[in-house]
Amino acid sequence: MATKRTPGERITELCKTYSISLETLAERSGLDSGLVRRINEEGFIPDLAPLLKISRALGVRLGTLLDDHEELGPVITRKGAALGGAPRFITGAGGSGTAERNRGHLFHALAADKGSRHMEPFIVDMEHDEDQSKSTHEGEEFIYVLEGEVIVEYGKDTHTINEGDSIYYDSIVPHRVLAGGGKPARILAVIYSPL
Repeated sequence: MATKRTPGERITELCKTYSISLETLAERSGLDSGLVRRINEEGFIPDLAPLLKISRALGVRLGTLLDDHEELGPVITRKGAALGGAPRFITGAGGSGTAERNRGHLFHALAADKGSRHMEPFIVDMEHDEDQSKSTHEGEEFIYVLEGEVIVEYGKDTHTINEGDSIYYDSIVPHRVLAGGGKPARILAVIYSPL
């Protein structure tokens, strides 16, 4: 298996390949250049929205920034395998001690090695006291609550979904997903992002 690389390391590699500066990448993605630098140089991941915008600006799938290697056939993730290792990435983590202040959502990939995929399935562990900001990006999201209570702020509406409930929405609408009820929660999240 190839050595694991962070999304920032993959962005650096793609920028070198395409001869794109970080300033140009920030302009094309519509992101603040300071944020692009933090993602690229410090491994900071505030949430998936910036990674989706960067992947679009580079003309690659989101999975290209998250993959270790690619499998062309089916990818099977056996029971316990996704949660048994380190999370694929943690939002809010990386750089300047941010991980200590805000642990963020822990994303455990379910199909990390599948090449040419358009969906990103994850099991996500959320702490009850996280402070995630709303995000918006192209595509759609499906969430199924495995454990706990989840609050989904979608546009001006707020939805509470419980264990066994699901929600499907357009990601272009500003949204955020938080653990509710003062306790951690675990969800199955599937993110679809057209290239």
